[in-house]
Amino acid sequence: MEEVCLNSEPVFDEVVECEGEGDCSALEHEDESGAKHSEKQPCSPTIGLEFDSFDEAYDFYNIYAKEQGFGIRVSNSWFRAKRKERYRAKLSCSSAGFKKKSEANNPRPETRTGCSAMVIIRLVDSKRWRIVEVELEHNHQVSPQIQRFYKSHKKMILAARKAQPTAEPITEIHTIKLYRTAAIDAGFSGYSNVSEREGIHPAGHSRHLELKEGDAYAVYNYFFRMKLTNPNFFYLMDLDEDGCLKNVFWADARSRAAYGYFCDTIAIDTTCLANKYEIPLISFVGVNHHGQSVLLGCGFLGHESVDYFIWIFRAWLKCMLGHSPQVIVTDHCKPLQIAVSEVFPKARHCFCLWYIMQRVPEKLGGLKGFEAIKRQLNKAVYNSLKIIEFETSWIEMIKQHGLGDNKWLQTLYEDRKQWAPVYLKDTFLAGMIPIQENETLNPFFDGYVHKHTSFKEFVDKYDLALYRKHMTEATADTESRNSCFELKTRCNFEVQLSKVYTKEIFNKFQSEVEGMYSCFNTRQVSVNGPIITYIVKERVEIEGNEKEVRSYEVLFETNQVDIRCICSLFNYKGYLCRHALNVLNYNGVEEIPSRYILPRWCKDFKCRHVDQGFNDSDVYNPVYWHNRLHKCAVPIVEEGAQSQERYKIALHELQELLNRFDLVEDSLEQQIV
Repeated sequence: MEEVCLNSEPVFDEVVECEGEGDCSALEHEDESGAKHSEKQPCSPTIGLEFDSFDEAYDFYNIYAKEQGFGIRVSNSWFRAKRKERYRAKLSCSSAGFKKKSEANNPRPETRTGCSAMVIIRLVDSKRWRIVEVELEHNHQVSPQIQRFYKSHKKMILAARKAQPTAEPITEIHTIKLYRTAAIDAGFSGYSNVSEREGIHPAGHSRHLELKEGDAYAVYNYFFRMKLTNPNFFYLMDLDEDGCLKNVFWADARSRAAYGYFCDTIAIDTTCLANKYEIPLISFVGVNHHGQSVLLGCGFLGHESVDYFIWIFRAWLKCMLGHSPQVIVTDHCKPLQIAVSEVFPKARHCFCLWYIMQRVPEKLGGLKGFEAIKRQLNKAVYNSLKIIEFETSWIEMIKQHGLGDNKWLQTLYEDRKQWAPVYLKDTFLAGMIPIQENETLNPFFDGYVHKHTSFKEFVDKYDLALYRKHMTEATADTESRNSCFELKTRCNFEVQLSKVYTKEIFNKFQSEVEGMYSCFNTRQVSVNGPIITYIVKERVEIEGNEKEVRSYEVLFETNQVDIRCICSLFNYKGYLCRHALNVLNYNGVEEIPSRYILPRWCKDFKCRHVDQGFNDSDVYNPVYWHNRLHKCAVPIVEEGAQSQERYKIALHELQELLNRFDLVEDSLEQQIV
């Protein structure tokens, strides 16, 4: 297995030499003269593409121009005065500009159109030429079908003839370096759609990514662009012995910074794998201070097996500097279970209840008495407050319907401590697992990815999806900071947290405050030193409009004002439940103790968040720089958005800072010269 790490600098400079009439592409055709021509289009000029010399850069653009149907010329060159060394050049379409007016009696007709299509290349590090500016649009018609002979193309043919050792007639030969890696040109033999998710590899199934026409270059260009515009962008590629692309992982600067804030609980979304989508997408997702999903990285998985999951988990962990989350939520899948235990041995691994319950019709729908089975299963899962209640309900369901031999239910029962809510009461889930029957769960890329979305389509939609998510978070930040929340009760708890929580989290907590009024008959049932046990009754809706009374046990420690309810909403969601609030109110407690106000749900969480997990050696790490600068910049953004005057001041100072960076860069360049 070969791993390609491109974290610090994009190195797409592994080259393929194509000379003579060798097969440089998948398909070829012959023209009238019998000469072969490749049908595969060369890579389009892209900002950041690098070459070993000026001539290679010129040849690259010239080949591209010939395939598109236009000629090129060097329209401008910049030289260092002392050395007479070229350090910058502009390669333009041959129709760029206009010719000077001729005073001849029969002047040649004007062939130029003032076309702006061009690339600008620049010498970097005194040894490589990089494309720094690109314009691909022409103001005139270009087409490879238009038979026109350009001077720049003639140079290619003459150079090829000189290099040809034999005297045989040659129509045209291209000698050019194709700037792409083996990963980009990996074979297209397919992604394996294995029916069972148990890590079995049937013979004949492919174990690398299936890339269709245009997919490879779309991924390549996206990574290249992101690495140039997003210095903290991280990606890894996994190649097999034949150079075929097996797996890909990437995370941008926002994702890496977000994990610094929200690293307690993450979900690994494998919806596309489970539903056999065309793209084998796997997403790492967290929850921000508004309760919204936030992307922490993604990848493409070449095969749904243990070793492939291990590779992508290690890639993600490497991206996050080895800082493992406390809780990991995944689908119920054996290969996932093994891989998580291997890569994240100290994390609490939970299976997402929502995904499990979504499979009930598929797994049990054909059984006699399915509706009754479903009702009993829901009762065991959602209504059990104690382990004994869950165990009793489960056994009763199995015996009553003769389900002792059902393999799926057997597997679920064996793994019950990882998915049944009654077993997860000591695990902080940050609301990532729906624990009530009427709750739903939406994948991060819901609405952007469907069963037949291609790699290219996904890359095109990826930025749009993230932009909209970021805008949603920014809007929520503004609303939380500037809005006065509507109070619906006279409870002090509501007033207290309206000043602290973000809007979305406050709305959820407010429902619990309102729910206090559906609780009644709060009574003390036992005392054990400072610990008092209460029973709180609540009327809850069941099927239809019917209601039933349920009893909830609440423990209250009087010395430290500690409180815990058997419903465990605080661990599931991160805020106190109506039953605990009722007992606090019953004991005359006017404010919620600070330990039950999680900072991660607060309006100013990002401003007061303290970096965790970094040591002294990290101060030289670019990831540390990015996270530290981001933390320092957040208060400026928060204060600058308070008014128009502050906004103008902040914007002006930031622009001045960027200007100072440019001066430093210019100074360094002069020192090199």
